[in-house]
Amino acid sequence: MYTAGIDIGSITTKAAVMKDGVLLGTKVIFTGYNAEMAGRNVLDTILAELDMTYKSIGRIVSTGYGRKSMTIADRAITEITCHAAGAHYINPKIHSIIDVGGQDSKTIVVDEHGTVVNFAMNDKCAAGTGRFLEVMAGALEVNLDDFGEISLSADNPAQISSMCTVFAESEVISLISRGEKRENIIAGIHESICARISSMMKRIGIMPPVMMTGGVAKNIGLVRTLEKLLDTPIEVSAYAQENGAIGAALLAQRIKVT
Repeated sequence: MYTAGIDIGSITTKAAVMKDGVLLGTKVIFTGYNAEMAGRNVLDTILAELDMTYKSIGRIVSTGYGRKSMTIADRAITEITCHAAGAHYINPKIHSIIDVGGQDSKTIVVDEHGTVVNFAMNDKCAAGTGRFLEVMAGALEVNLDDFGEISLSADNPAQISSMCTVFAESEVISLISRGEKRENIIAGIHESICARISSMMKRIGIMPPVMMTGGVAKNIGLVRTLEKLLDTPIEVSAYAQENGAIGAALLAQRIKVT
């Protein structure tokens, strides 16, 4: 059976298509202002690339912050469950998952079957999320895609004491005015984010191996900083950003529609 997973995030929307547990393809687009339209568009795009039609899909599961807007989905499942399923699919040995999205960050512990046994979530503010990094990149006038590589050349990470986006941005602007190097400021931003994430991870009981998912996993500087704080390697798959959609497509095979 062909199944599709659609992960509607605050910044990007992802889709994955599977057939009997085999991943056929994925797609990522920007969400924009209309979550349901983004979900439909990303599905239409991946189906066109696979030379398939909507009628070919037997089950659709939606996830992410906009999951309930997808009226064409057979079921909406939380991103925690979907990221756990996706990570387990990519590497069945994974026991801990760190997912940093646009508006929240999550730490998850799973058992040997990929079932969630514990999790912690920061969804009260933008601190430690992709949106936080976007704001900081804007203040520094640096392309967000370059953040990770730039931070690796830091020799003395700056101290960022506030995790509130507004106050942290003011701190960054102050550091810029004092002539602090960009790489040190970015490294300091990474350290402040990772301190919060590592605290969440330790609170639920980290169990290696660890995988990081979500678009922020592409930031090599943040990943390296987190590895130091947690004192363990962190795996980042080629499908880190699409991980939730892959998990949703996988779970779509298991649901029963009445």
